Amino acid sequence: MALKDKFDKRRVRRDLVGELTEKTVHINRVAKVVKGGRRFSFSALVVVGDGRGHFGFGLGKAAEVPDAISKAAESARKSLVRVPIRGVTIPHDVIGKFGPSSVVLKPGQPGTGVIAGSVVRAVMDVTGIKDIRTKCLGSTSPQNVLYAVLDGLLKLREPEVTAAMRRVSIDDLGYAPY
Repeated sequence: MALKDKFDKRRVRRDLVGELTEKTVHINRVAKVVKGGRRFSFSALVVVGDGRGHFGFGLGKAAEVPDAISKAAESARKSLVRVPIRGVTIPHDVIGKFGPSSVVLKPGQPGTGVIAGSVVRAVMDVTGIKDIRTKCLGSTSPQNVLYAVLDGLLKLREPEVTAAMRRVSIDDLGYAPY
């Protein structure tokens, strides 16, 4: 199943989400060479979330940095998805992949904190995940890593849903107790 199809299935209506916090992940300066010299523009990558399992991200491009950030934030607010959270961590291990980037996400015991790089840390902060261990493998381009994290978070399933699909009890699944 393509990433876009998974994304569309988990999309959340904006009115169902609380107050959103916004974090700028990356700002890129792009130079276009024209007859008179170089013309600069900026692209911004922004993530937003409510701290209770909802997050979205957006990419904005403009001639000035504040305009690019505001465009990206507006785009991120339109693309909110719900992530299953168990307490303040994720229910199970998962690997998210996008292009040359892979991100390993593992639940952390209480008190672990967010062990992650800058892009993954921003996503976890706005989503509300407090205890997690992550590792980026392959390309560390911020946009590719962000898509890989999204893929991993969309692969997560609630223990109740998995138990119902397999027709077993939740205790038989082997989820971590935390």
